[in-house]
Amino acid sequence: MRSGRLFAIVLLAGVLAQPPLVAGTNWETKVDPWVLRTTGSEGEAQFLVRLVGEADLSAAALRPSKLEKTRYVFESLRRKARQVQAPVLAVLRARGVEHRAFWIANVIWVRGDIGLVEELALRADVAEVEGNPRVRLERPVLFEGLAVDAATAAAAVEPGIAHTGAVDEFWSHGYRGQTIVIGGQDTGYDWEHPAIRGAYRGWDGQAADHNYNWHDAIHSGGGRCGADTVAPCDDGSHGTHTMGTMVGDDGDGNRIGMAPGAQWIGCRNMDQGVGTPATYTECFEWFLAPTDLEGRNPDPARAPDVINNSWVCPPTEGCTRPNVLRKVVRNMRAAGIVVVAAAGNRGPECGTLAYSPAIYDKTLSVAAISTGDTIAGFSSRGPVLVDGSGRPKPDVAAPGLGVRSSVPGGGYASSTGTSMAAPHVTGLVALTLSAATCMRPADDRIEEFVKGSARPLSASQTCGDLPGSQSPNNTFGWGAVRALRPLCRDESVGGLASGVEPEKVVCRNRTQRVRKTVRLNGQVAWDCEAAGVPAAAGDRVRLILTGKADGSRALGASLSRIEPTKAVCRNLTTGKKKRYKLEGTVSWDCQDKGLAVTVSDEIKQIIVGRVRAD
Repeated sequence: MRSGRLFAIVLLAGVLAQPPLVAGTNWETKVDPWVLRTTGSEGEAQFLVRLVGEADLSAAALRPSKLEKTRYVFESLRRKARQVQAPVLAVLRARGVEHRAFWIANVIWVRGDIGLVEELALRADVAEVEGNPRVRLERPVLFEGLAVDAATAAAAVEPGIAHTGAVDEFWSHGYRGQTIVIGGQDTGYDWEHPAIRGAYRGWDGQAADHNYNWHDAIHSGGGRCGADTVAPCDDGSHGTHTMGTMVGDDGDGNRIGMAPGAQWIGCRNMDQGVGTPATYTECFEWFLAPTDLEGRNPDPARAPDVINNSWVCPPTEGCTRPNVLRKVVRNMRAAGIVVVAAAGNRGPECGTLAYSPAIYDKTLSVAAISTGDTIAGFSSRGPVLVDGSGRPKPDVAAPGLGVRSSVPGGGYASSTGTSMAAPHVTGLVALTLSAATCMRPADDRIEEFVKGSARPLSASQTCGDLPGSQSPNNTFGWGAVRALRPLCRDESVGGLASGVEPEKVVCRNRTQRVRKTVRLNGQVAWDCEAAGVPAAAGDRVRLILTGKADGSRALGASLSRIEPTKAVCRNLTTGKKKRYKLEGTVSWDCQDKGLAVTVSDEIKQIIVGRVRAD
């Protein structure tokens, strides 16, 4: 059975009982106004029925590997959906209503009239009825040069990639994204383009197998590709361009991708540039547990490590409830999958970063800058006001002006927009995960590292409560992304700061009586051995880290090759001090111990421990 067709969940005996109606409830308060307007004017509408009850995914954080995390989240979500959705699905089947169930966020897509909307909204097991309008892709600000002949193809890496430092920090050390899988959901992909074919997971060099590597969430229309395609196809140019910036390299001078050693899989979530919350949800669900081409046999072992989302779902075009995809994104993150999103092209005013999925706390949101570190005028600014959170956004910035990449048909084009900036960050996440096994499975550490290693940039514009002169701010976020390899326990004696702008670290081997000071100059990671402090297993070491609080939630550090026994956290501004007994724990948060800090407080951390064996 094709994945694009309707399906129903098998119902167990005894689950068909109708739950009590919500007595005295004005059912319209549970319904998106767009649904009420559309059913009133057109007779019927597509909408999402969100059920009461969520799976408890808290134990996912305790799962040590990515596969265990992803499998646990998949099984928990699907089990909860089967339990909760069964009675509503029975009603929809009995009515002969067109529908499709999703477990990724416990929602059911439905096409129906106002009578059905009222019947569902009156149910106690229905939390809300949300709209599912068609949402047109926010196009790149500029798209030009639909072909570049061989004579003018750049032999060097693209300027955006060079700007991040990926070549020197990762490529030159042999890290090009190997073992990492990137997911992309967009207008589709021309998988046979020479710049991205070699990185497609479905291509073995001789033949293609699209099972588990491609999904089409477009079940009608589809432009030049048609609907329910069984091989990757791009009915625009946008998707192929973004994928090129992530993995592209044709081996003949077109070095357009950040992580050319990574593999990619893809999902089409837009019909000729028009998507809906349901198509976005369908792609996210498929990424969490990819299926074969028939939509069967979901396998979380084939889930990607990071997903690029160079699109927005704006309320001005129908997504009137900003949190429509929030649970989807949070569930992806619980599964150990990083979600990267373009900030949007609605700047330069403050508060214009207003569209999902870029607004969410579990999304790594990306602004667009030039290779001269100038913010793009169109790049959306924070804070996030649409959901009432006031959340600082974007998180980081990356090159997004005149980015040259692949387009369908084997050509290359230059394009401008935050859609072009986000793939640089997706590729950087892939490089980082590939180079640093200690960052796997991906969790909040990888996002904190990408933000913490960014080069701070100040803005003349002040948006919200964050002055443009400080970092982070609501224009650049934490700054321009910068390639930096994390230090892992099996690589060096060093550490990674969190929630602090480090000024220096004093590395001391007390056994060998050697001491050095490392000037960090904004870098959040350090390597004592590189500074000239030798270390052997069992040596007693002492580190003193000083810097300023940067305003993020966690204030602590993660160590590599050091088995710590204690840490002393001091706020030099207030004179307060807290002590940790770590007993081998390699990371901690000083604020968890009650050390109150405000932005720019002078901080000192003293760490004592022994060197682990290599």
